[in-house]
Amino acid sequence: MTITTVLFAFFFLLNFVLAGVVIFLERRNVGATWAWMLVLLFLPIIGFIIYLILGQNLSRRRIFYWKDQEKIGIKEITHHQIDLLRHNAFPFHDERTVQYKDLVYMLLVNDGAVMSHDNDVEIFIDGKDKFHTLFKDIEKAKDHIHLLYYIIRNDNLGKQLIELLTLKAKEGVKVRILYDDMGSRKLPKKFFKKFVEAGGEIASFFAAKIPHVNLRVNFRNHRKLAIIDGEIGYIGGFNIGDEYLGLDDKFGYWRDTHLKISGKAVYAMQTRFILDWNQASSKEIRYETRYFPDIESTGDTDVQIVSSGPDSEWEQIKNGYIKMINSAKKYIYMQTPYFIPDDSLLNALKIAALSGVDVRLMIPDKPDHMFVYWATYSNVGELLKTNAKVYIYENGFIHAKMLVVDGKIATVGTANIDNRSFRLNFEVNAFLYSQYIAKKLENIYKEDMKKSRELTLEDYRKRPMYIRFKESVSRLLSPIL
Repeated sequence: MTITTVLFAFFFLLNFVLAGVVIFLERRNVGATWAWMLVLLFLPIIGFIIYLILGQNLSRRRIFYWKDQEKIGIKEITHHQIDLLRHNAFPFHDERTVQYKDLVYMLLVNDGAVMSHDNDVEIFIDGKDKFHTLFKDIEKAKDHIHLLYYIIRNDNLGKQLIELLTLKAKEGVKVRILYDDMGSRKLPKKFFKKFVEAGGEIASFFAAKIPHVNLRVNFRNHRKLAIIDGEIGYIGGFNIGDEYLGLDDKFGYWRDTHLKISGKAVYAMQTRFILDWNQASSKEIRYETRYFPDIESTGDTDVQIVSSGPDSEWEQIKNGYIKMINSAKKYIYMQTPYFIPDDSLLNALKIAALSGVDVRLMIPDKPDHMFVYWATYSNVGELLKTNAKVYIYENGFIHAKMLVVDGKIATVGTANIDNRSFRLNFEVNAFLYSQYIAKKLENIYKEDMKKSRELTLEDYRKRPMYIRFKESVSRLLSPIL
């Protein structure tokens, strides 16, 4: 036999073994299993390389360690709240949200998502407003600033931020920046030079140990958190870059949703940052009371901060979405740039629509990831058949990740409605139990509808054959996009 024949036989056997691993050991969902089988069997050598980079499963690996969690009483608070829920004694601010106690219970038990009651929540839908307020809070910081962003750009906004953070570091404020290695791959190291010289600290999540070779590139920290002095927290969809101010010609106006939270929910956001930081940095953060100060808040919004990732046994944020959808009696309003749900979430939406619930989905008019865009349109057709309404946002690009149900509860955060957010990315969402906040988000949604066109089933069925082909190919690959 020739060397070529031997190598081909070796890789074919290796692909066969990997296919067995995908089927019998990884326990993926059926769609992802078939997608990887096709990749491995039809691309014998390339498929093997793709699997090494994109096909790992982290669900049985422990990534985050922080024994000091016990010092802030997370376990004790969680067990106490679970006990209150079991005995119907949980202190909801609004009795009309008692019906969601099973959602609160699920997120408590499976994610340790403690419910806090004293939060003041401010909503941002425009990047200029969000960053103006964030920069002012950073300027006022006296003890520490913790930032976690998926993308940080080396552009005007990025430079303004790093200059301000460098100044704060020189003042003696402890400043830490954590960014995702894949999301911020274009960021030059010199970007942080003066910041580090001033005493600031940086860390890159899942950084490549070998230059240009990163076998964990598929697992991205998509979270966006900012914690100021342990008292103020920001969470939502905006990254750091000029396009998020609407300054990119390709996307135009950037419509996103971000929250500023003051209250004890910031403790959970701080804990999340520290866990992520300690995974990425050799300069470990140890528990200090300065990171969890006494917070005096006059707010009355109940909030759970919920995290999920490929290391989780359960898909906490997705399960939270489904639980909210199943609870709907009147309406479900959703905004997401990518709509590639698995069968469980898609069926929940379809059943809700078929039951008479007013289901509305809003997606962008333009793509930032082509395959994801066409896979989104493929899934949209499934919803339209159930009389759900689909709106195409035309005033730029909508990047918001928001779900509101019945004007009573809502969630805003970093998780899109797609397989990547549910299974591959590290995400974080705020679940909000407040009619006041839910109504504000409902009104924002209705204003966005005025800048959108409705996609009807008749219009959808008129799409050209070449678009249907793109949708079919994209949908076939959607479980691993």
